[in-house]
Amino acid sequence: MTSSPTAPLSSFPFRLIFLLGLVTAIGPLATDMYLPAFPSVEHDLGGGAGSAQFTLGAWFLGLALGQFSQGPLSDRFGRKGPLVVGLGVYALASAGCALVSNYHLFCVLRFIGAFGGSACAVIPRAIVRDVATGKKGAHIMAQLTLVFGVMPVLAPGLGSLVLKIGDWRWMFWIGTLYAVAAIMGVLLMLPDTLAVERRIRFRPVEILWRYQGILREPVFFSNALITTFSTFVMFAYLGSAPVLFEQRLHFSPGAFGLFFGANAAAFILGTQINGRLIHRVSMPALLDGAILWAFVLGCAFVALALAGVVGVGHPWLTCVFIVGLTGALGFIGPNGTVMSFSRHGHHAGSASALLGTMQYSFGSLSSVLVGLLPGGGAIPTAIGMMTGVMGMAIGDILRRRTSHLYDAEH
Repeated sequence: MTSSPTAPLSSFPFRLIFLLGLVTAIGPLATDMYLPAFPSVEHDLGGGAGSAQFTLGAWFLGLALGQFSQGPLSDRFGRKGPLVVGLGVYALASAGCALVSNYHLFCVLRFIGAFGGSACAVIPRAIVRDVATGKKGAHIMAQLTLVFGVMPVLAPGLGSLVLKIGDWRWMFWIGTLYAVAAIMGVLLMLPDTLAVERRIRFRPVEILWRYQGILREPVFFSNALITTFSTFVMFAYLGSAPVLFEQRLHFSPGAFGLFFGANAAAFILGTQINGRLIHRVSMPALLDGAILWAFVLGCAFVALALAGVVGVGHPWLTCVFIVGLTGALGFIGPNGTVMSFSRHGHHAGSASALLGTMQYSFGSLSSVLVGLLPGGGAIPTAIGMMTGVMGMAIGDILRRRTSHLYDAEH
């Protein structure tokens, strides 16, 4: 790589987008791959029934808290250094998880690993903002999502395969090797896209004030609200899927895997169509259309679920509604993310961190909401996903009121 180590690239080649996609995919890899191993983890570590859920909670907590620090650090020290350090922390913590036999120490290491791994969620988005804005930025974000979106499809199957040939500790060794490979790729291929003169010096007390300033900016808040509630929709589906499809609709493991792959494919297809259309249609128009699409589908899904039409009687119709909603998210995520960063080029890392924290916090709430709703069938899934759609609609109304601020720059 001959590019200057601190100069933004005039063009961003696909090999670097692919690398950033693999780096970002560490999150779903570390989350989804070891889900099939929950019974083994509980047995071997002696935490008792249901204790594996708390290890997942430690991971989510580390991701949420870590993003607060990763953004300002990347705005101060550049993108490359903090990303390498974060990957290194994740690699060491994963190796520790593979070695320990104490349940509480395992939870601590999961938290530490997530804290370091949060850099993989924050910094790639900031890098995209460094090198491109507007339609070009949305196009790169769509390509990044394509690479990132493959991992949730592959991770559960990979975890099941590992359990057939070894034990759950192998999964964390795989995570360690993955992170080491990512470090090598970042060191050898990725330039630092934040020039030294654009870096922001800060004192720790200034971090909260910076976040407050970003959150009060109307363009960021409205678009971040849309993107956050799009995550709410996805988590509502993920939180209800095991009960809905395996216990209520009685899908076989093969059928559930087929649907899981089809749903992920719909999301990826949405991002790629969006990447093509972005050169012909404005981002606000694409965002409006996708939210309207999700709103109509969500209303129909809730109405038919309450009427008993979708669910046990028509399981594949249930799948159609979920796939349709997920496909809409493929348009909403990339456009909402790029537009939320449009006025924060000088501290894109902090904006990315704040956005990520909002997404994870509200996404976790969606799982709680679905769990509290009675029945465990199509009705909780429909209501949970529609709640997220309503949040996106509110964000879109706010975005329209501040659209002149975005249009003034684009």
